[in-house]
Amino acid sequence: MAEAAADRDVNVVDAGAAVDAVDADVKARKERERDELYALDISDAEWQSAPGTEDHEERVEIAYLPAGAVAMRSSLDPGTVLRYTEAEWRAFVLGARDGEFDLEPAPHDGGLTAE
Repeated sequence: MAEAAADRDVNVVDAGAAVDAVDADVKARKERERDELYALDISDAEWQSAPGTEDHEERVEIAYLPAGAVAMRSSLDPGTVLRYTEAEWRAFVLGARDGEFDLEPAPHDGGLTAE
C-alpha cells in the first residue's frame, strides 16, 4: 500500500513537471511570436478605420499584417502601434461581439461623476 502511495506521489510530481514544461514551451513560443511580430516592417501598411469616419476625427485604425496578424493605432498618435497575433485579434473581436468590453453608460451631463 505504501508503494502505491509513493507511485501516486511520483506521478503527481511527474505531471506537475510536465505541466511546467508545457507552460515554459507556450511562454517561449508566445515570446518568439511577439518578437517576430514587432520585427515586421509596417511602414507601408494600409491603415483602415471604421466606415463613415472622417480623416479629421479621432478614430482607431487597423492594418492587416502577414500571417493574420493585426496592427492597431489611434489616429491621434499614429507612432504608437500595438500588434496582435491572429489568435489574439480573433479573441478580442469575438469578445467584443459578445459584449465583454461594453462600457457602462456615461452620465447624461457628459462629465465625470463626483465622488
